[in-house]
Amino acid sequence: MKSEKEQTLIIFASNLVRLRKLKKMTQEKLAEAANLSAVYIAHLEQGRKSPTLHTLSALTKALGISIKDLFKGISK
Repeated sequence: MKSEKEQTLIIFASNLVRLRKLKKMTQEKLAEAANLSAVYIAHLEQGRKSPTLHTLSALTKALGISIKDLFKGISK
């Protein structure tokens, strides 16, 4: 059974992929728009890295979404 942290990362990662594709962006384009590396975006999407508050802010601005969109489906 996965820990709560692991489950949260999996849901965040799947939301990030879904939202990026919905905006028709590649990992490279999102990385450029958010001033992050494409490798870091890939790690976030694979659930291998946890985003910082700065990263969350950069992603939401680059995607034109709210932070709650990235965490949709995560229960309290």
